[in-house]
Amino acid sequence: MTKSELTHELSQQFPDLSSREVEKAVDVIFSEISTALAKGNRVELRGFGAFSVRHRERRVGRNPRTGTKVDVEAKYVPFFKAGKGLRDRLNVHSSR
Repeated sequence: MTKSELTHELSQQFPDLSSREVEKAVDVIFSEISTALAKGNRVELRGFGAFSVRHRERRVGRNPRTGTKVDVEAKYVPFFKAGKGLRDRLNVHSSR
């Protein structure tokens, strides 16, 4: 689902709100999650999952095209762990 599909779905579910209001709300939510992660905080959405930041150490990688060694600097990356509610909902139809 894309951001525009999400705003469209929410607009359908909340017809008393304008599309611009829904889009602004989605933008604010994403912005707040991004800001919290940038500060090193964890964001938990009960029943959905938790976003956090993990540190990746400096390492030596390989260029997939040429095979030459490449130094990859240490960095922070976003990490998402699905909550129990989301995992249970995904596994209702385990015969996919």
